[in-house]
Parts: sequence; structure tokens; C-alpha cells
Amino acid sequence: MEFRIDRRSGVAAYQQIVQQTKQALRLGVLVPGDQLPTAKEVAATSAVNPNTTLKAYRELDREGLVELRPGMGTFVRLSLARPQSGANSPLRGELEAWMERAQEAGLEQEDVSALVTSVMEERYAPTTRAAAGNGEQG
Repeated sequence: MEFRIDRRSGVAAYQQIVQQTKQALRLGVLVPGDQLPTAKEVAATSAVNPNTTLKAYRELDREGLVELRPGMGTFVRLSLARPQSGANSPLRGELEAWMERAQEAGLEQEDVSALVTSVMEERYAPTTRAAAGNGEQG
């Protein structure tokens, strides 16, 4: 796994490492037993201070997702993958087809991101779900 650090994003580098690791866990790219790159390797490929990577790995360890083994490395402890989100899932295929239509319609990456974020916030907003559960409209 190679981390991609976007210094213009406004998100701290360690948090980007945490987010990218969780994404890899959700997609099944990383599975229990896999070893994460060493802090030295991440520093070489992503130009981040090794302490930044160690901070990210400690956070993932606190969350129970990885295990720090002194002298050996950092290993995945828990998967977040669900069959519905895997590389071969029907939902992914539908999303890829939708993305192709969006691109053909002239939408740029930022447009698609804004649209997806907007719909996700509407669908997954805690207040909307809580209100829906109470019979109220959100």
C-alpha cells in the first residue's frame, strides 16, 4: 500500500494516512495479517516525517484496526470490508456506470464529489434518520 498525501487538502498528513488505511480496509485491499509499510518506507514514498506515520498507526491501533509489533512492524488486525462494497460487487458496478454517465455529461471530479457528498449527507445524516424513525420529516 502506498499513501498519497495531498498537502493542499487542509487535512493533516497523519489523518490522511488513517483515512486511506480505513478505506483500504473497507474495500478489502488490506486484510487481517497484512503488514503496513514501515514509517521509513512511508517517509521515502510520501515525503512525510516518520513520526507522522507513527502517529497515524497509533490512532489505528487505539481503534483496534491494527496491531503494533515492536521490532516487527504494524499489522492489520481487523477488516472493515463488507461483501456489498467489494471490487466485484453489483453496487460498485452500478457506481462505475453512473460515474461514466456523469463524466460523459461533462461533470468534472469536483462536480461529482460535491454531488455525491450532498446525497450522502442527506442519506446518512443522523438527524434525518432519527427524525424518520420518529415519524417526522427531516
